Amino acid sequence: MTLIIFPAIDLKAGQVVRLAEGDMDRATIYGDDPAAQAMIFAGQGAEYLHVVDLDGAFAGASVNGEAVASIVSQFPGHVQLGGGIRNRAAIEKWFDLGVSRVVIGTAALENPELVRDAAKDFPGGIVVAVDAKDGMVATRGWADVSTVEVVDMARRFEDAGVAALLFTDVGRDGMLKGCNVQATVDLARAVRIPVIASGGVAGIGEIHVLALHARDGVEGVITGRALYDGRLDLAAALSVAAAAA
Repeated sequence: MTLIIFPAIDLKAGQVVRLAEGDMDRATIYGDDPAAQAMIFAGQGAEYLHVVDLDGAFAGASVNGEAVASIVSQFPGHVQLGGGIRNRAAIEKWFDLGVSRVVIGTAALENPELVRDAAKDFPGGIVVAVDAKDGMVATRGWADVSTVEVVDMARRFEDAGVAALLFTDVGRDGMLKGCNVQATVDLARAVRIPVIASGGVAGIGEIHVLALHARDGVEGVITGRALYDGRLDLAAALSVAAAAA
């Protein structure tokens, strides 16, 4: 199994940004044409994208729909979308638009039946986001921290048919501190669901280590700031992932 590399496009007010530790007031702007950025990644070999409507994550409903639609219409690969997807209508809307996968976070904790029903109706299309602060699940754009442990939440969906778990260590996201590889691998080994790593990827070394753990259930890795800041070369990351398979 080859580790999937998901370049990240985070949207705020129609612009491509990266946040530090999920803080909307600590956003770095990287461009004002999300679809153009998607095509840059495509030109570098990306077959998958991870797109987040940051405004939507805080508002609880889509805010950057126009930008998402533009990305989906132009990017030739698969688009995985998260941010404010908390009801059935939103899920159906994005699949109708051509999104390959939708990521459900807050609603997965608060309304698990929504996830179970959607996973049955859209096989391979539902990803559950498990965002962690000190081992506990964070929700609502990471603004709230629950009393639910990460592994406990993940296990709730083992029999639901979800495509993957998206695990983010919130304290590392956008900080280039290095992805929490050990916690990601531990989660992948603890559950029977593929796990996608996210949060703080700083360089090619982590890509190599995660790729070696594909056999343990690590399906992919999301990387954003490292790509935008030039610390990680996408083509090189894809090559490392392929070589480790």
